[in-house]
Amino acid sequence: MVKAEFESMKALHAVIPTNIAQPLAWGTYADDPNKHFYLADFCDMEDELPGLSEFASVIAQLHQTSVSPTGKFGFHTTTYGGNQPMDNTWCDTWEEFFTQAMRKMVQNEISVQGENKELSELTEKLCKKVIPRLLRPLETGGRTIKPSLVHGDLWHGNVGIEAETDEPILFDGCALYAHNEFEMGFWRASRYRTNRQHVRAYHKYVKISAPAEDHDDRNALYALRIDLLVSALYPSNKRMRQLAMEEMRRLVKKYPEGIEGYKG
Repeated sequence: MVKAEFESMKALHAVIPTNIAQPLAWGTYADDPNKHFYLADFCDMEDELPGLSEFASVIAQLHQTSVSPTGKFGFHTTTYGGNQPMDNTWCDTWEEFFTQAMRKMVQNEISVQGENKELSELTEKLCKKVIPRLLRPLETGGRTIKPSLVHGDLWHGNVGIEAETDEPILFDGCALYAHNEFEMGFWRASRYRTNRQHVRAYHKYVKISAPAEDHDDRNALYALRIDLLVSALYPSNKRMRQLAMEEMRRLVKKYPEGIEGYKG
């Protein structure tokens, strides 16, 4: 996990060094192999959200100027959302990557919260119908998206303001090369202080991916994966699974024909 933190922050720092405390090292205690460390430059931060425009500008710069070292979607090491491992296997298409990531997330959630027949059935429909319908058009019909480096865990608790410079500071990354809009999955739920205002501010710098009419449902799909992650992280919280299943039902009902129903 500390290796994942180091590799994530090193990748992010290489693109937006002003907004990431420089990672220095990670390793294991010489006298205790069960203890590990991550070291970075000290950053004196204010525990506040940056202004909308300043924050959106930094995220846009990260997404637009980063380049995947393989030209693919994924990351070179396993990263962690809390204690949950993320499947970052390199994939040629975003649809392929997100499908494998969603299946792995549901498996993780079930291992914590227990089997649920409807959840399993909804997952199959989501992966076979909804994901192709919402993500394949991004990379077909003459359209393309580039794998952009994303922070990957960009909720308000992982953002601050550098006390001396007033620059936005990001930390605790769970980095990967993804569709840039994946970053905004955290900005949908009301439990986060980042919200749709941040989405609108971001899109003043970066155009909505085509087809633009799918933007909100793509965002819902990305947020769904986060809801399942939260359900896996907090075993006593039974509400998150129900919220995730409600959104899955809505999307499955809206796109029963899958990609075959796409008229674009």
